[in-house]
Amino acid sequence: MEVRIAHSNLPRVVVIGGGFGGIHLVNKLRKFDVQVVVVDQYNFHQFQPLFYQVATSGLEPSSIIFPFRKMFQKNEHVHFRLAEVEKIDSANKEVLTNIGKISYDYLVVATGAGNNFFGNENIEKYALPMKSINESLRLRNVILERFEEALGYEEEERDPFLHFVIAGGGPTGTELAGTLAEMRSFVLPKDYPELDLSHMRISLIEGAPRVLAAMSEQSSQKAKEYLENLGVEIHLNTYVGDYDGKIITTRAGEIYEAHTLIWAAGIKANFVDGLPEETRGPGNRIWVNEYNLVKGFENVFAIGDVALMDGDPNYPKGHPQLAQAAIQQGNNLAKNIMAIVSNKPLTSFRYKNLGAMATVGRNKAVVELPRRKFAGFFAWLVWMLVHLRSILGIKNKWVVFMNWVWNYFTYNLSLRLIIKRKDE
Repeated sequence: MEVRIAHSNLPRVVVIGGGFGGIHLVNKLRKFDVQVVVVDQYNFHQFQPLFYQVATSGLEPSSIIFPFRKMFQKNEHVHFRLAEVEKIDSANKEVLTNIGKISYDYLVVATGAGNNFFGNENIEKYALPMKSINESLRLRNVILERFEEALGYEEEERDPFLHFVIAGGGPTGTELAGTLAEMRSFVLPKDYPELDLSHMRISLIEGAPRVLAAMSEQSSQKAKEYLENLGVEIHLNTYVGDYDGKIITTRAGEIYEAHTLIWAAGIKANFVDGLPEETRGPGNRIWVNEYNLVKGFENVFAIGDVALMDGDPNYPKGHPQLAQAAIQQGNNLAKNIMAIVSNKPLTSFRYKNLGAMATVGRNKAVVELPRRKFAGFFAWLVWMLVHLRSILGIKNKWVVFMNWVWNYFTYNLSLRLIIKRKDE
């Protein structure tokens, strides 16, 4: 069965995935004479950098998501279909989905990346990831449930419920650890006066020799200092080996008793079935050339986290799996697709590193720009400004800003809600 889409004589570009790369690509393409079809399993764009604030009751989920149909409602040549992609049939130039097949002239794979549990089935079963808004909401529920559960036990039996272990010391892990530590000091004592929150532990486990390993040693050391001052226990050069829902065992044989393991230890690209196996590279990423063309194809592209570009001497292992790389690739690919349609020369992609940043709590952040590194309060303000500018929708920007201001002065947002379906 073919998915019904308005007939057009324009070239059709099908974009699989509405993340940062996909959305910026579409926003550029809709200015040209092409028909665009966006396919995604959700009907909204998700602002992943702030998932941790949803998980820690700092923001409403609706403030960091934006509906695709609202985004495209003024563009008659841009269409959205809510579907899960099952396979690419490149021979017939079709995308096979759970609602039918969609034909294309040009195909863009922008499926991003998901959780990487490194083949450990127990960790995948019992740990709590945070790569979607649904997973963030589930994590929020579990964090709050742990305190409710602890109230049902004697004080000497509560410690495993109050021990939160985070695997992964990248930006997600450090930001989450810092926020939990601030909740322990300023928020949770108001909600749970019956609990002795001095027993609440936050452990950050990182396999590398330092946290924020992708940033400079200076920023890494500053972030570590911030976390330790907040009371976070940091375990470097340590890997989680197994987890049964109650006991964490490291590869070195160390034991941590905790009912909550939050997984932020790695990502794996979302490879799409139907592409030849030789296009699959390390980390499940898709090999592409300097124009983001998938190797062996003339009309199939990949951008963002799922793309592994060959030939850039500055990034021999591929570009960083960050929003900025995806955005830049999306913008460049839009130009190249129109160049192909117009029989004009293509433009090679060159990644421009605009810097990196991470916040570790109130007034505490580290920022690295191409020519400057700084930390502290000013870095925290820069972090907030950059994230506010990147959120889609004026209303969302305003809601996030007001939540941040209110929380800054009161430490008391009323978002600590356990909301779930009956079957959960």
